[in-house]
Amino acid sequence: MIRHIALFSANNEVDIVRIIDGLALLTKIPHARRLEIARNAKKDQIENTIDVVVYGEFDSEAALAAYKADALYEESIKRVRPIWEVRLAVDYEVASAVELRLT
Repeated sequence: MIRHIALFSANNEVDIVRIIDGLALLTKIPHARRLEIARNAKKDQIENTIDVVVYGEFDSEAALAAYKADALYEESIKRVRPIWEVRLAVDYEVASAVELRLT
């Protein structure tokens, strides 16, 4: 399984809702096992510049590629690119992650 996480900071406060609305288009793309778009609660004691997070789970790299190739993905980016200040994204294979296991 592949996890996709994208983080956005808005050019200004009023753009945060517009970014969330634009990214909400992504939830209509059928290739994700799970997809969430949320406003950052900004509870971190060190850094809170990120305003919006996209969290997705995909069965394979092919599913992630199909998601990113979808016309709704392009439309979403077209809507939010002019109003984001920063966008960071990571994709990783869950099987390669170091994790805590509680026993």
